[in-house]
Amino acid sequence: MGNAISLARLALADFIKAFQQYQIVKERLDRSPGLPVANPSRSFWIHPPSPIAKHCSQLPDYADFVVIGSGITGTSVVRRLLVGCKEAGIVDSVKVVMLEARDACSGATGRNGGHISPILYDDWETLQTTYGNVVAEKVIKFRLAHLHQLRQVAEEEGILEASQWREVDLVDVFYEQEMFEREKAKLRKYERDLPFEASHHQVYEEAQAKETFHLADDVVGCIVGGAGAIHPYKFTTGILSNLLTRHPANFFLCTNTPCTSISGPSSATPYYTVATPKGNVLTPHVIHATNAWCSHLIEPMRTKIIPIRGSMSAQRAGQSLPPTTALRAYAFHTTRAGYDYLTQLPDGEREMMLGATYAQKFGYDGVGNTDDSMYDKHVAAHLGGALPRYFGEENWGAEAQVVDDDTSLPWLKGRVKAMWSGILGISVDYMPWVGRLPTKISGRTPPPASSSPRLHAIAKADMIPFGSSPGEWIAAGYTGEGMVHAWLSGKALAEMIMGREGEGALSEWFPEAMLVTPKRWMSARPEDL
Repeated sequence: MGNAISLARLALADFIKAFQQYQIVKERLDRSPGLPVANPSRSFWIHPPSPIAKHCSQLPDYADFVVIGSGITGTSVVRRLLVGCKEAGIVDSVKVVMLEARDACSGATGRNGGHISPILYDDWETLQTTYGNVVAEKVIKFRLAHLHQLRQVAEEEGILEASQWREVDLVDVFYEQEMFEREKAKLRKYERDLPFEASHHQVYEEAQAKETFHLADDVVGCIVGGAGAIHPYKFTTGILSNLLTRHPANFFLCTNTPCTSISGPSSATPYYTVATPKGNVLTPHVIHATNAWCSHLIEPMRTKIIPIRGSMSAQRAGQSLPPTTALRAYAFHTTRAGYDYLTQLPDGEREMMLGATYAQKFGYDGVGNTDDSMYDKHVAAHLGGALPRYFGEENWGAEAQVVDDDTSLPWLKGRVKAMWSGILGISVDYMPWVGRLPTKISGRTPPPASSSPRLHAIAKADMIPFGSSPGEWIAAGYTGEGMVHAWLSGKALAEMIMGREGEGALSEWFPEAMLVTPKRWMSARPEDL
């Protein structure tokens, strides 16, 4: 009887603790994420900083489009808007403002793992069940398209080499036979339903997996598919730098200029008023490209896109790892609640970029946490010791010798060269949120249709209105997979803003499941996550 009572007390204590954690997290999610902190942890990607890192254009009083956020999403939107205006012959009269609370590309894009690794076979059946075959297939193709879309853009911008774009094999590594068998069953269904998209996948059973990929003894098997990797910061800032050069009178990049509030039309102006510490901007179009921070300005998006702090590291490779490691990306599935992901850089010290997805074993401190000035010490300890464990100590070998003895560099001198955090925007229904924000969600009445950008600066009598009706727009909530969602989400959003959905055949390639609708907003609940 005494033992039963003791066990009951322990169970009750665990329940109370879990309930208290739930209450803390719930209260955190109901609060504003605020503005990005002023002193983020040092990301390996951002050193050295881009020449435009602190670029700050003179803020105009009026802009046809105001984009909030300078990561990959905002950059995609701006690039497509300027290209579209050029195609329409009106680019010289358009003003596009990009606001960034910190330095350029200092948010999630400049702090992620650089993986272009589309989630395919693992998600296929769930997508089918949730959205039907047509939409599910469109989602798969949308994710796949990012690999070569990013390469194409890098080539067009002349930054292919600088951005370090490369095609790699993605090796999903499994340690539990039950999980491996379940994933193989998912792959078989994916191969039956989408044979072309699945044609590059291959299963490696235990012995072959260990030998081929130089992995530790407890690996039970691998599933290999196609993927890519990129230097996310150099890619994004390279494009922004080019846009500033090409459009010096039309594109205004204002770093360290946070948007503090947005107000709708008033008796004084038919436009939105976008407030910043450096002055206000009037505009008919506001584009939210702030991902995890979006609910700071759009309160109804709280509990729809949840901020979660993740951790990343740059590590020196063990001396016995073969050169082929750099040709691959890895996802180490050690738990059902998350996985670790890895790529190796192609030059320099050939650093291994290892990150951790959210996992229950690390607790709830990261949920709703937008403070990227620090990282979780438990996660950091895990990442710092994981690589010899994943590859096996013999395959890893001796620790690398430090190549650069320059003490002015900010890097650590051991295996872990740098450790930092970044804030992910987790969509509670797993799909990005892309499109016009209905008034019910934005909480602000949009400007009247007559204020749609007619090239406000010149207002020619014969000018055909360019663009859709005014409003607020969003592309956010990539659930840790921004590199296979963000660029084309931004491009699709720009097509919507310009009213070019039909011309661009948007419905043929953009998944309607990602659109922002009142019905979706009502049904998306954090409990489902």
